[in-house]
Amino acid sequence: MEPVSVLRSRLESLLLVADEPTSPADFARVLDAPVDEVAAELVAIATEFSDRGMGFDLRERDGLWRLYTRRENSSTVEAKILDGAQQRLSRAALETLAVVAYRQPVTRSQVAGVRGVNCDGVMRTLTLRGLIAEVGVTGEVGGAHLYATTDLFLEQLGIGSLEELPNLAPLLPDVDSIDSIDSVDSIDTAGRTD
Repeated sequence: MEPVSVLRSRLESLLLVADEPTSPADFARVLDAPVDEVAAELVAIATEFSDRGMGFDLRERDGLWRLYTRRENSSTVEAKILDGAQQRLSRAALETLAVVAYRQPVTRSQVAGVRGVNCDGVMRTLTLRGLIAEVGVTGEVGGAHLYATTDLFLEQLGIGSLEELPNLAPLLPDVDSIDSIDSVDSIDTAGRTD
């Protein structure tokens, strides 16, 4: 098998890192190559990937090109993505999630007040995983963000509503008793964070 051209090699590298569909002109500008040569190489790459039955496709839509996983492999790709989403939560994340679930809507400061530790990082992680979401702000001046659990949280637990959660709420302090907490700095956490 003969080696690929420098243009093709560089173009393939750009395709791998492109985070959005890209025009031949944009590729040509970065590669300092003629647009017609880049366009012809994109067609050649797409044809070869298709003919060889590669695990990915190079597709053109509205004059823009992007790599995609092959449609025939969608169930395999979905299984991998869902497998990654099934990663276990840390103890800190589970504790934080429990506080949000039982006392929602709550602010970060309220969650920190219950846990006795700064939980900003854990709250970000739970938000990124789609288990909690910002649902508003408090009515105070410069109001704090309020968080609540999401439908994905219910789905992951296999329940239809929060009423189906086990009755642990009496074990948590009342949100009203921690409403006066302005920041986690007012908590004696001895510098603890998650």
